[in-house]
Amino acid sequence: MKALILLSGPLSLMPRLRQEAASAELVVAADSGIRHAEALGRVPDLWVGDFDSSSPALLARYADLQKERHPRDKDATDAELAARAAIRRGARALLFAGALGGEPDHALAHHALALGLAGEGLEVALTDGRCWAWPVIPPGRRVALPAGTPFSLIPLAPLEDLGLSGARWTLAGARLPLGSTRATRNVATGPVEVSLSRGQGMLVACPEAS
Repeated sequence: MKALILLSGPLSLMPRLRQEAASAELVVAADSGIRHAEALGRVPDLWVGDFDSSSPALLARYADLQKERHPRDKDATDAELAARAAIRRGARALLFAGALGGEPDHALAHHALALGLAGEGLEVALTDGRCWAWPVIPPGRRVALPAGTPFSLIPLAPLEDLGLSGARWTLAGARLPLGSTRATRNVATGPVEVSLSRGQGMLVACPEAS
């Protein structure tokens, strides 16, 4: 089951996002992320959070939705709580919409959350509608990108035995240490294939950039 997780960050209503949102079998809003629901044409199945950032107007508008309330002083972000709620309901693929941009600490936390969930065996993607990001862990992953799409592979731990194909600049048996920018701003020539034996990182692309 694929779940759409609505977060509060900025969102561009690009065609790919609309398609992905329409195909989600479960929609979970994290606090004020519910503000994106109407624009995407979806009514959330569940609204999760402490509701400290949801306006009175939003609370009134969606008063009848099922809610999972959490205290403001808690040990997880609303994004993580929404993801866990979706997983409990059977989701094995998670699309976090509104996960890029916004407050930098939350944006970085979303990348860390994505890597952790990928390590649990879930399919995870982050997007702001225009740009997309996917966690990369061993043994690797394949991302279908249109030819000509700029993308970057950012190591968040040293990447070992790294292979990269489907790109203008390929790699084989490479090592990318933490902090390396060697795989930044490559260009897809077709589906991008990444393989590695150790490490973790994020593949980031903006296929609908103007």
